[in-house]
Amino acid sequence: MKKIIILGSGQVGTSVAEILSKEENDITVVDHNPAILGDLHNRIDVRTVVGDAASPDVLRQAGAEDAELVLAVTDSDEVNIVACQVSTQLFNTPTRIARIRSASYLSHPELFERDIDHIISPEQILTQQITKLIEYPGALQVLDFAGGRIRLVGIRAYYGGALVGHAIKELKRHLPRVTSRIAAIYRRDRAITPTGKTVIEADDEVFFIATREDIGLMMQELRKTESVGRDVFIAGAGNIGYTLASALEQTGYQVKLVERNLERAKWVSERLDNTIVLHGDAADEALLRQENIDAMQLFCALTNEDEANILAALLAKRLGAKRVMSLINKTMYIELVESMLDIAISPRLSTVSELLSHVRRGDVVAAHSLRRGVAEAIEAVAHGDRKTSKLVGRRVGDLSLPEGAALGAVMRNERMVEIDDEAVIEDGDHVIMFMVDKARIPDVERLFEVSATFF
Repeated sequence: MKKIIILGSGQVGTSVAEILSKEENDITVVDHNPAILGDLHNRIDVRTVVGDAASPDVLRQAGAEDAELVLAVTDSDEVNIVACQVSTQLFNTPTRIARIRSASYLSHPELFERDIDHIISPEQILTQQITKLIEYPGALQVLDFAGGRIRLVGIRAYYGGALVGHAIKELKRHLPRVTSRIAAIYRRDRAITPTGKTVIEADDEVFFIATREDIGLMMQELRKTESVGRDVFIAGAGNIGYTLASALEQTGYQVKLVERNLERAKWVSERLDNTIVLHGDAADEALLRQENIDAMQLFCALTNEDEANILAALLAKRLGAKRVMSLINKTMYIELVESMLDIAISPRLSTVSELLSHVRRGDVVAAHSLRRGVAEAIEAVAHGDRKTSKLVGRRVGDLSLPEGAALGAVMRNERMVEIDDEAVIEDGDHVIMFMVDKARIPDVERLFEVSATFF
């Protein structure tokens, strides 16, 4: 059992507490709002402490003296930074993680090397996520593993894809030189464990793993190839919109950015070199028509208001934008929006996904939430030998995996290994597991434990 202190009970802090409390962890949540903490305590099995998250006395009351991890995700960068400093210098907490939003702080990471082990920046996380979705038109989710050498891609299958209507085992005949694996299939929102005999049907949500170079070929197996346009329209010049525009213009995209606040629009226009910055309302039909929205490959609604994002994205879709995505903060909107728009992006889920890789037990290198947080994929390193490990030295066909868990890929010496029943897991292999039920995560984590008493 890992003892974890979560500072801040906002959307991210609450979500992480809910997930980790179900996974055999001792969780304490600190916040200055007793009403929110009371509601949280009534819903999930966590301890709560009311007070200033950066106060040494409050941290001591929360159990910082023997905590293994402090996760600082309050709304204040300064509080998060100081809390990690206190945890380091007074309590010698082994691992400290802080959410930091300010670009000024993020540009000087050397300031925090001593006191913060991992910095989480929601803006950077979302920018990277959206950039990958732009790179692979048609993808619903694109996640990095093995340092970015391989990726897990979620995509909806449509007629026109070479594999649609055929068994998965035919994939090897279609792409004989490609090492890839279909890790999971969701059909009418129900998980299906894929085998070689499983037939891919139109409208299936398919998750596959492949090297970056082969993702395009795999996507062709599941749907018609979509052109990669270079025109992107962004609604909202807040931190996320500005960061995305800056990243895209540096890689050759033609970007238009509309902002309702005149002063913010002026500020952003002075700092972007090749982006057209407009002052106006993204839900203004005349403005969108004037800016040739029907020629845009992608429309991104990234304001701070969910309702404004949804309306703007729906309008852009109706006016001819090829793909539209919307930033959604309210969880209750996500499923509704996904039925109307191409992609709904949740800052909360994206940030929680990033945090998970740092709090999982064992030698977990990466962890990602999938399908609105219901499923998860992790990358962990297998250690030991046949006597001390449940994985190392064993054939894939002999592995006893928890229900709902599937072996997604194995990386060995920076190369993706061809997986079949005869393949053997070796010490040092990076193993990627897909879990359709997050309740099974502790069982999967135990697979990677090294035990002197296991035979």
